[in-house]
Amino acid sequence: MSDQIKHECGIVLIRLRKPLEYYQKKYGTWMYGLNKLYLLMEKQHNRGQDGAGVVSIKIDQPSGKKYIFRKRSNKENPIHDVFQHIQKSIVKEGEGNPDMYSDSEFAKENLPFVGEVYLGHLRYGTFGRQSLDYVHPVMRENNWRSRNLVLAGNFNLTNVDEIFKSLEDLGQHPKDYTDTVTILENVGHFLDEENQYWFRRYKNEGLNNRDISFHIEKELDLFKILERSSRRWDGGYAIAGMIGHGDAFVVRDPWGIRPAHYYIDDEIVVVTSERPVIQTAFNVGVDDVKELQPGFGLIIKKDGTVQEKLVRVPQERKSCSFERIYFSRGSDRTIYLERKQLGRLLAPIILKKVNYDFENTVFSYIPNTAETAFYGMMEGIREHILNLQKKRILELGADISPEKLDEIMSIKPRVEKVAIKDVKMRTFITDDSSRDDMVAHVYDVTYGIVHNYKDTLVIIDDSIVRGTTLKKSILKILNRLHPKKIIIVSSAPQIRYPDCYGIDMAKLQDFIAFNAAIELLKQHGKEKIIDDVYKKCKEQQNLPKEEVVNYVKEIYAPFSAEEISAKMSEMLRPEDIEAEVEIVYQTIENLHEACPNDNGDWYFTGNYPTPGGNKVVNQSFINFYEGKNIRSY
Repeated sequence: MSDQIKHECGIVLIRLRKPLEYYQKKYGTWMYGLNKLYLLMEKQHNRGQDGAGVVSIKIDQPSGKKYIFRKRSNKENPIHDVFQHIQKSIVKEGEGNPDMYSDSEFAKENLPFVGEVYLGHLRYGTFGRQSLDYVHPVMRENNWRSRNLVLAGNFNLTNVDEIFKSLEDLGQHPKDYTDTVTILENVGHFLDEENQYWFRRYKNEGLNNRDISFHIEKELDLFKILERSSRRWDGGYAIAGMIGHGDAFVVRDPWGIRPAHYYIDDEIVVVTSERPVIQTAFNVGVDDVKELQPGFGLIIKKDGTVQEKLVRVPQERKSCSFERIYFSRGSDRTIYLERKQLGRLLAPIILKKVNYDFENTVFSYIPNTAETAFYGMMEGIREHILNLQKKRILELGADISPEKLDEIMSIKPRVEKVAIKDVKMRTFITDDSSRDDMVAHVYDVTYGIVHNYKDTLVIIDDSIVRGTTLKKSILKILNRLHPKKIIIVSSAPQIRYPDCYGIDMAKLQDFIAFNAAIELLKQHGKEKIIDDVYKKCKEQQNLPKEEVVNYVKEIYAPFSAEEISAKMSEMLRPEDIEAEVEIVYQTIENLHEACPNDNGDWYFTGNYPTPGGNKVVNQSFINFYEGKNIRSY
């Protein structure tokens, strides 16, 4: 994706199901869990580079001994910083014991971060909040083990206001107005209630307080807690948590918007945001890694037993298609094939755009993440060429000759690596004019492969959101090759609406598709539509989210996707380049064909899976119309 957008986030939950001495004997180290945690976080670093955090819990640690350890970082390389701290703290506490790396009993009792339950998190920051307070995991501490709560997640809620008010109505005074703190206090409230229920029950049975604590830890019903606390949640979420005595859980939203996968054997339970990282870390097959079903929770009790159970009634599956297009690692088999299919389905459209002129067309891709879609696009083009060659050979009939056969077989697409990103380049200048000049040199081009003023360059990208990098950098860079025409192809459809479930796309005015539609309305004398949509949005502003309608769709309604793409081409073409520019987008139909099981397409269609989505797009348009450059949720 040439326009950088951010995404929340990545999770890792590990529960060791054997004593540490088991891993010491089998794998040669009691650090087995820590090592796997580090590997799984590194393999998911694509999901968050603004912050990282780790919490570990020692099960059945004696009273007076610390049993919960946390380290978070928002430094430049947060994963490295977190695990460097863990290593240093282990070495420091282990001074004087030369056998500490082979003594699992000593490690469990004395060394920090050596436990049976681990929770790791990777964060992309939104809202401009980069302080350590906003880095997960977050904690709600208590002297009773079963009341300690640790949370980390990949989530965004659209109705923080409603949940926040419900906490106030309970008499709470949450310390911050964010979805992270709100969920922490929301779950924490029902955790307290569950603890109190069992305390009263066992107290009435005559048990002493010390015994009651152990009974509570055994009886605590996490499914009940999650079901009660999540009733109001509107948004996308995969939330992992731990209770101080050793219970752990992961819960997924009922629409399946945010991903979660798990693997279980007799040694370990592991949950991550992405499937292939588990396959790599544990050398297991694709069928061994299960998807946590939408609306379900995975509960790991203190004794190591595991259960997957319904928490909220599943809704129509709307898992995020951007996971398939861009965010998730392409090493997942199904995602890889889907990305190839996205490119393949674009081939007929592209061939028409270049008038089937293979001699004067060069095909390539920017950035590297678009490479898989490029492979698919080229497969589709080569299939067309193969059919063309068969047809021409058959048309020759008896008039075939080696020369004519060579001429037909010489038809092939010209595939080149025309732009190479200089990964060492850093845009450290903040002055806009100077920064633009630096950005224009982030990519190097391969000179001498494009015929000046004769060739058409076809460049595929994952998606085009704002178009800023395209206009200020990529098109100017490609123009140095002096092509006759540049066609930028997006493997994703036009991004028209804000996301509110985890992707940092909150403002309508940031989208080139929206700006193009607004310009077309003005150009055709239809400004009244803009005013009418604003009035309709304002009239809904104080309605319950369940009653809000997405009237922003009316902004796009008068024009075809092709008309909006043509306007975008005009708006994004820099004035100082010679080449003609055209932008081609994927169709919604092709997206659904390529990704049939992941139909979350609200950023393209405006069809939000939850009522809160309509509330967000409504507010986003109001902000645009009133000239407020602020987030809509």
